[in-house]
Amino acid sequence: MKLHDLKPAPGSRKPKTRVGRGIAAGKGKTAGRGTKGQKARGKVRPGFEGGQNPLYMRVGRKRGFKHPFKIVFEVVNVGRLNDLPVEGVITPDILRQYRLVRENGAPVKILGNGEVTRPLHVQAHAFSESARQKILAAGGTVEVIS
Repeated sequence: MKLHDLKPAPGSRKPKTRVGRGIAAGKGKTAGRGTKGQKARGKVRPGFEGGQNPLYMRVGRKRGFKHPFKIVFEVVNVGRLNDLPVEGVITPDILRQYRLVRENGAPVKILGNGEVTRPLHVQAHAFSESARQKILAAGGTVEVIS
C-alpha cells in the first residue's frame, strides 16, 4: 500500500447536493426553498422574524461586569460588639451564635460605626481603620484571622 492508494472508507463521504439543476436531479425548480415568500426569493438575515420584534430584542440584555473572585464580607459595627454580653474573645463563631452575621461562612469585617466603652478582644477577617482605632483606644485588642 502506498500513499496514492489511500481512500476514505466506502460510504463515509457523500457528494454535495447540487440544487437548481433540473427536475431529474431531485432538487430542481424551487431548489428546496418551497414556493413563494421572502425565504424563497432572497436572503433573510439570521434572527429575522418577519418584522415581529425579534427574540434577541424582546429578551433583556445583561449589562455590566461581575467580578468572579470578589470577596463579600459579612459586616458588623463596633457599636453592636460593645453591646454583646461576652467577656472573652469575640470571634466570628460567637457573632454567628448571637445572629450578628449569617450562617453562610462568609468572612467577617468589623466597621467603625458606634462607640466602644469597654476593652474588646476581637478576632475577625478584616477591620476598617476607624474600627481598629476605636477598639485599641478603649484598651482592647484586634487580631486578623486568615
